[in-house]
Amino acid sequence: MVFPASERVTDQVTDQVINLITSFESKDLSLSDIMMHMNMKHKNTFRKNYLYPAINLFLLEMTIPDKPNSRFQKYRLTKKGKQLKVKLLKQK
Repeated sequence: MVFPASERVTDQVTDQVINLITSFESKDLSLSDIMMHMNMKHKNTFRKNYLYPAINLFLLEMTIPDKPNSRFQKYRLTKKGKQLKVKLLKQK
C-alpha cells in the first residue's frame, strides 16, 4: 500500500524514520504500542512523520495490509528495515 503523495518521502531516510527503526522491537507492535515506546502522543503527526515514510520506504509493513484501519493492525520491521537497524546500531 502506498500512502498519499503528500505524505511520501524521498529516498532519504529522515531522522524521524531512523528514530522509529532503531527503537523498534523485534515483535509486531500496534500503533499505540509504538507511540508509547517512543513517548509520542499525537497520532496524526506520528503517522505523517514516522509511520507512513517508513512504510513507503519498505522499512515497516502492516500485519494486515488489506485492512489498514483494522483495530487489530500491527506493524513489523521488514527485512530491509532489520538490515537498516543493524547498520544504524553499529554506527552508534
